[in-house]
Amino acid sequence: MLELTRITAGYDRRAPVVRDASLAIEPGESVGLLGPSGCGKSTLAKVAALLHRPDAGTLTLDGRPVRGWRHRAPREQRTAVGVVFQQPRLSADPRLSLRELIAQPLRATGRRAEVADRVAELAPAVGLTAELLGRRPHEVSDGQLQRACLARALVLRPRWLVCDEMTAMLDASTTAALVAVVEAYRRESGAGLLAVGHDRVLLERWCDRTVGWPEICGPGPATPAPREGARRAGRARTASAGPPP
Repeated sequence: MLELTRITAGYDRRAPVVRDASLAIEPGESVGLLGPSGCGKSTLAKVAALLHRPDAGTLTLDGRPVRGWRHRAPREQRTAVGVVFQQPRLSADPRLSLRELIAQPLRATGRRAEVADRVAELAPAVGLTAELLGRRPHEVSDGQLQRACLARALVLRPRWLVCDEMTAMLDASTTAALVAVVEAYRRESGAGLLAVGHDRVLLERWCDRTVGWPEICGPGPATPAPREGARRAGRARTASAGPPP
């Protein structure tokens, strides 16, 4: 189970973005978290992905409380969660080819021997040709780059996926294709999913259940965070390299 319990988090302790939020996801379950821009849902998603330490509350992952965040989390927990961000160009190193981008988490965890096989397996699954794999981010479309980012999130075979507005910048056909890839992976692996977004129709069609932001928060609304997107962008690039060894 992935369980967030009474999480308070933000970037200034005096004005938290998330206040007293609780959400539990069963293994294999897909949950949509619906909320307007600036409500704090992306910050909560980063807590769930072990990328942001909360000010209060607990995250329990597969029965074990999380006590370290980002590089200080145990490797077993770091690699249990794959994450896809909203803006692929802010979460991809522009110096890397798409092949190198997908392989980043494997290289970072000392699994270089698996690179060729895993990239060869994932590239056609997400709709990337051999020619596209040799290109850098500025040479491909947003949709093609997001396909590579999704492959990167799946390359370590995570037990949990966090998709933070994954399809917000994509057209309908690419959205359908990427959702299909996620669902195929979940059927194969039994992975759980937290899908964050503001599109109720998409979340309700995609997920086993959808919860609204007010349903998971304690008394008192979260303080809006007009600069959350900018903060998310800065942290997304740092997180894009995947977990360290």
